[in-house]
Amino acid sequence: MSKKTVKQAKVHKVMHEFKSGGLHSGSKSGPEVTSRKQAVAIALSEGRKAEKGGYKRGGSRKSVHSHGDVGSTKAHGAFKYHD
Repeated sequence: MSKKTVKQAKVHKVMHEFKSGGLHSGSKSGPEVTSRKQAVAIALSEGRKAEKGGYKRGGSRKSVHSHGDVGSTKAHGAFKYHD
């Protein structure tokens, strides 16, 4: 039998918590989860979080206002709408 990964162990723990009626959405003071689909979503989310050590977004974030792109047609207002 192979060893469980951190993600698999966390998903197993959360689903067991749901089956025993102790899974809450948000914090422990939040409402109990009654939907199995919601429990699976929480389990997968927490599994990802446990595996990576926190949430991280993929890709690099670039500035919306790039001053280096002077040759763009949108920057000079030359963009025309077609009907």
